[in-house]
Amino acid sequence: MDIPLESTLIGSGEGTDEPGRMAGRSLEEWNAAYGKVESYFHALRVRNKVLLGRLVIHVLKRAMRRAPQEPQRLATELAAEEMDHVVTEWFAQVLQEPPTGTDQMLSTRGRLALLLADMPGKWQDQFLRPGPWPEEFVSAMRKTYLQAGPDFQLSMMTPRPLHLGPITTLTNFTKLPYRKMVVIWVAFALILVLIFFLTHKP
Repeated sequence: MDIPLESTLIGSGEGTDEPGRMAGRSLEEWNAAYGKVESYFHALRVRNKVLLGRLVIHVLKRAMRRAPQEPQRLATELAAEEMDHVVTEWFAQVLQEPPTGTDQMLSTRGRLALLLADMPGKWQDQFLRPGPWPEEFVSAMRKTYLQAGPDFQLSMMTPRPLHLGPITTLTNFTKLPYRKMVVIWVAFALILVLIFFLTHKP
């Protein structure tokens, strides 16, 4: 189903370059970007349609501001980057964590903290909203953020020789401790076969 993106953005103060195009891209391309951003917020369990539509439009407007300067980039790429920037910047403010150099970790742990703090059930209206936020919400977010992922520590592991069990013995026949015993049993079996033929010879 097509999304009435053009009318929504015009109502938000955005114009079009020409009929069927916005920010130098076709409406179909922006519709695809809309769907991508909407799916992302759905994954975070944002279910309120009014809030969902407002958040998606906010992200797309940021992407549209970049579009004329980056004509080689797809609208979906720009929207995905702006979506991640918006969410990460908001996490940094709520959690009081600097985003520089830790964007990926902050984004990942922040999203997990949202679910652990039950943002969709209790504070959906606070998502991506500028502060100040309810103290209970901030406290829950910071507590679950610390639980979402402990600091990683590098550890050194000493390599150990690989033990293959009995198969190693079978593939190294020349090193068998029972080699002589095997030879004796083979010789004994040959003798029995020889005796059998001699005694049953017509």
